Amino acid sequence: MTSPHLSALVPDPRECAFAVRDLAKAFDGRPAVQGLSLDVPRGAMYGVVGPNGAGKTTMLTMACGLLRPDHGASFIAGHSVWEDPLPAKAAVGLLMDGAPVFDRLTGAEYLYYLGALRRLPEEESTRRAAQLLQALGLSDAASKPIADYSAGMTKKILLAGALLHSPEVLVLDEPLEAVDPVSGRLIQQMLRSFAARGGTVVLSSHVMSLVEGLCDHVAIIDQGRVVASGHVDEVRDGRSLTDVFVDLVGGGDFDEASLDWLGEGSR
Repeated sequence: MTSPHLSALVPDPRECAFAVRDLAKAFDGRPAVQGLSLDVPRGAMYGVVGPNGAGKTTMLTMACGLLRPDHGASFIAGHSVWEDPLPAKAAVGLLMDGAPVFDRLTGAEYLYYLGALRRLPEEESTRRAAQLLQALGLSDAASKPIADYSAGMTKKILLAGALLHSPEVLVLDEPLEAVDPVSGRLIQQMLRSFAARGGTVVLSSHVMSLVEGLCDHVAIIDQGRVVASGHVDEVRDGRSLTDVFVDLVGGGDFDEASLDWLGEGSR
């Protein structure tokens, strides 16, 4: 079998917080995502992991309506992203790694702009923005252009923007990359609180320890396909998630003789 832990699909994707069916995308004839299907239950903390180039970000951008798939369907909070996009996008908070940012706006202006786009009442939007800036340690940077933020600060203001309208589903692509350990712990606490109150988190990451410690469900993607999915304990089956990952996607063995010249300059 391809994986010891491929979960059975829920028959109706509209029952899920987040679901994709048979998604596919090729670039210049080279497949990036190949018939990928995935179901994320409501209230889950769902980790999506895979090697570089596995198709994680491509899948998420298609699932959230940013990139049209060659074929397949995606659903957020029961709404078809491509057939009924407005309620689907209203239900999601999105942080995509590498996506363009309105970085000439200050942090406060950025959140005000997003609140207006989401049609939040101005007073409520301002209140939420101030609370998020405080919680994420960005209050002192609220009047600075995002272009002047560090990579970690930029990641945090994007997370604030994703949370501002209190979405049903958070889709986060590498949310803790470049974030310092203190802020990283705080963000994990925020995400746990969000899920405990009924929200759903879909989180992609290269950091196995993060997914293993934070998420209750996981999908491993390789070459544009899901090779394992299910509850974290089910997928691990008594081993570390890293060991399962390496077994499924291959690699991880270092041939010391192939780089025997390393260190010669120090002799």
